[in-house]
Amino acid sequence: MDELEEAIARVIAGPERKSRRISDKEKEIIAYHEVGHALVMKALPHTDPVHKVSIISRGMALGWTLSLPEEDKYLVSRDELMDQIAGIMGGRVAEEIVFNDITSGAENDIQRATQLARRMVTQWGMSDKLGTVTMGHKEELVFLGRDLGEQRNYSEEIAAVIDEEIRSIINHGYQTARTILTQQRGKMDAVVERLKIVETIDGKELDEILASEEPSAPAAAAGSSGAAS
Repeated sequence: MDELEEAIARVIAGPERKSRRISDKEKEIIAYHEVGHALVMKALPHTDPVHKVSIISRGMALGWTLSLPEEDKYLVSRDELMDQIAGIMGGRVAEEIVFNDITSGAENDIQRATQLARRMVTQWGMSDKLGTVTMGHKEELVFLGRDLGEQRNYSEEIAAVIDEEIRSIINHGYQTARTILTQQRGKMDAVVERLKIVETIDGKELDEILASEEPSAPAAAAGSSGAAS
């Protein structure tokens, strides 16, 4: 099973790069970034289960969070996409909350979130303002298996609305992630401390750490048999 999971990780993120030297400060930032992704995804109802969180470099990634669906899916709903975008933004939000600063590490996250939001607005009819219409016509060569570009068939005014809707979707995800991580700051710290030691945490261990950080039930109130003075 370990070999199978390593093969999956290689395909998704590339080979491990343990030889890459990363300072303790950057290691901590990467840890909070990845845990931010994981905790937001864990908190939302329409995301795939978190399978693994790691701060071991793979390919071009300094760290990675792997979530896997429990069954094959061929359709994706608007709620699922909104939660997915919130999970994607969790890394950037964690950096901002913990360090009161942001890094370039969220480049790929921002790109993915923007692409998803753009497709929601222009291809999948998921914009309240624009309705169920397709915006833009793709020029492609099927035998090459790739898009060559997109031909605009809408006005500058509509382009501005598209940009506004994309920004609104991403901002909603950002604020959702911020609310979750602000409330779960203690859990985030606990997971990061463990991650800095072992470098990779699977879904089961993540659940155990989060469970250990749950607030204990309030003690039962003392009996009221004593008379008030």
